Amino acid sequence: MAVSATRLKSANLAKDLLLKFKRPIRQTLLSGAAILVCLAIWQLLCSAPNSPLPPPTKVVSDTWELIIDPFFDNGGVDKGLFWQLLASLQRVAIGFSLAAVVGIAVGILIGTNRLIYTAIDPIFQVLRTVPPLAWLPISLAAMKDNEPAAIFVIFITAIWPILINTAVGAQQVPQDYRNVSQVLRLSQFEYFTNILLPATVPYVFTGLRIGVGLSWLAIVAAEMLIGGVGIGFFIWDAWNSSLISEIILALIYVGIVGLLLDRLVAFIGRLVVPPETDH
Repeated sequence: MAVSATRLKSANLAKDLLLKFKRPIRQTLLSGAAILVCLAIWQLLCSAPNSPLPPPTKVVSDTWELIIDPFFDNGGVDKGLFWQLLASLQRVAIGFSLAAVVGIAVGILIGTNRLIYTAIDPIFQVLRTVPPLAWLPISLAAMKDNEPAAIFVIFITAIWPILINTAVGAQQVPQDYRNVSQVLRLSQFEYFTNILLPATVPYVFTGLRIGVGLSWLAIVAAEMLIGGVGIGFFIWDAWNSSLISEIILALIYVGIVGLLLDRLVAFIGRLVVPPETDH
């Protein structure tokens, strides 16, 4: 009987493991198949001698040195893709962090005060519709330096979804919670930490996910204009040199990094926000 129970337990454990990993494996296989199909279609469409774009096989052959050695550094802007991406990520980290701090703080402030929200919301709605690159000339004129100007563009691009989502979250605190805080006579700090913040965090992470994606889009576009080391300028420099394969490779890397940034923020959000309250 003991042997049978052990075998049954082992069988159930194996079944649970199979069910646990079945879905991720299936998703991976489906994604891999879709990528192969896309590559095959790309290869067929761009294999003609007069094709304006290279097929994937030519992209790999033209950029093989960049692929196998992303860490070279010959000085100036002649650096491998690792250093180009790292420079862009450093700018994004600074600008996005500033946007997160300011956006969350201001969002909670205006979200908890209806009068301030009513007064300022039209201004925010106008400013958030300004395209990121439209801020670049203003920031260059004000700061007289490319680096802080690029960081400001990231900041001003990322702050709006963070600020607006945080404000909406602060406004969505149920009235019952507020009544309970009044009955218990909670202090402002206790109300913030025990009621307002937990209710607002899911909305905050929604804004952060949108903001980090917009940050990555903004820095690539801004770097095309400000120059220096960065993946955006790398793409623009490759265009000026008619190196289409290098542009395509850089775009693939940009997409991968953007996906990883989104997944990173989503992962942190799942650690902080209980699944049942995630928005």
